[in-house]
Amino acid sequence: MSYELVMAASVIGAGLAVWAGMFTAIGQGFIAGKTVEAMARQPEAKGSLLQTMLIGSAFSETSGIYGLIIAFILLFANPFI
Repeated sequence: MSYELVMAASVIGAGLAVWAGMFTAIGQGFIAGKTVEAMARQPEAKGSLLQTMLIGSAFSETSGIYGLIIAFILLFANPFI
C-alpha cells in the first residue's frame, strides 16, 4: 500500500476515535442530569445514586480516553508505516 493511503486512513480513523469521545461527553451529561432528577425525587437515596453515577461516569470516561489514545497513536506513532 502507498504511504498516502495509509496516512489518509489513519487520519480518518483518528477522527472517528475522537468522534466517539464526543458521544462519551453527551452520555456523561445525560447521566448527571438523570441523577439530579432522581435525587430531587428521592433525597434519601442520594448516597446510593451518587455512588452509582460516579461509577458509571468513570466507565464511560475510560472509553473516551481510549478513543483519544487510539487517535494519538494513529496520528503520531502510526504502526502501519
